[in-house]
Amino acid sequence: MQKMAKKTQLIFTIFLILLSLLILLLNSPLITSNYTFTSIKASTITSQLLSTSNSLTVIQNGSVSFSENGSSKITNHTSSKKLSGSCDIFDGKWVMDDSDPVYSPGSCPFLDYAFNCFDNGRFDLGYLKYKWQPFGCDIPRFDGKNMLEILRGKRMVFVGDSLNRNMWQSLVCSLRMSLINQNRISEISVRRQFRKEGLFAFKFEGYNCTVEFIRAPFLVQQWKSPANSDSLGTRRETLRLDMIQASTSKYNNADFLVFNTGHWWTYHKTQNGQNYFQEGEFVHGKLKVKEAYTKALNTWANWVDKKVNNNKTTVFFAGYSASHFRGGQWNSGGSCDGETEPITNESYLAPYPWMMSTLESVISKMNTPVVYLNITKMTGYRKDAHPSTNREPGAQRRHDMIQDCSHWCLPGVPDTWNQLLYVSLLMSSKKRSS
Repeated sequence: MQKMAKKTQLIFTIFLILLSLLILLLNSPLITSNYTFTSIKASTITSQLLSTSNSLTVIQNGSVSFSENGSSKITNHTSSKKLSGSCDIFDGKWVMDDSDPVYSPGSCPFLDYAFNCFDNGRFDLGYLKYKWQPFGCDIPRFDGKNMLEILRGKRMVFVGDSLNRNMWQSLVCSLRMSLINQNRISEISVRRQFRKEGLFAFKFEGYNCTVEFIRAPFLVQQWKSPANSDSLGTRRETLRLDMIQASTSKYNNADFLVFNTGHWWTYHKTQNGQNYFQEGEFVHGKLKVKEAYTKALNTWANWVDKKVNNNKTTVFFAGYSASHFRGGQWNSGGSCDGETEPITNESYLAPYPWMMSTLESVISKMNTPVVYLNITKMTGYRKDAHPSTNREPGAQRRHDMIQDCSHWCLPGVPDTWNQLLYVSLLMSSKKRSS
């Protein structure tokens, strides 16, 4: 009987050991879960990212990369949290975060003064203590070294209005911080004037990659037409809704294209739609801005489908970035100074912009896959993070100055846009190499 009892005890002990090993194995960070991203193609509308079945493990405050067999190579080990299934990374909330920004306020020499809030006198840095937290998952922090490896030997071009310039400068500053020698960045055809046409580019020498910006606020061509001349024969400006902006030859073969448009499609910027919109030789006497915007987006979409090689180029479109003017618009006394905390109640957000519904409809009909960075909701919360009166140095600020409640302080909210761009590039680079 004693032998039987000892044998039973031994079997039970072995069972407990095996059970413990199984529990440890199941909780091991070496076992990864699937994190599926979906891109917009044909009739599929989604604000998630590129489809993949590759495994991804997120390391809190660490970084993520992929090996050829799909397993993850993890650096900067801390606690791991696995992700599984499909996650809409644009549906979430801002939460407090004590981590430092990717680059320190006032540290980046490449910022336009209009975005450099710290140097312009904004020293309340609470707006930098938030991170974007999707409801369904965690996302990896931006890793500049990994990003530069993805961009090695390639071109990334941002095309659009000054909100895309905001995002472009954020990325340049973020990548700069990952370099051991931060002087190994060269300017290529950079024009410093904030609102001038031209190519703005930085080359990261050690990686032979460029990150560029081309100003195209409407994406279609601004035009001075003889069909729209005044009584003295002076040609007045129109917008060619049927003609993509002429600068496309500078970027149509880039490896990554990030488009945006939206903030210029206002009644003020488009002369209230009167004698401004043109198709062929015909100048519309009156055309609603919404209709003109739809025509312009279709022109852009047709150009992408015909001229962009989707075997080489990944196309992104950044959604509408929210403004937070109170008491008027930018040209009628609107302001946002004194805001120090985000909106926390979703019911206080502005209605979803009609521009985004139109954009989603246009993208759904395209043959080219487009990764839709739907930043509208996440920016809607951040009334605290605009330059406001800190768009100019303190000595130039006046109580009656125009406030900037559209763009964003840097470092700031656009750094999160680039974090989401980074995650999508991790997935797409793995998909292309497989």
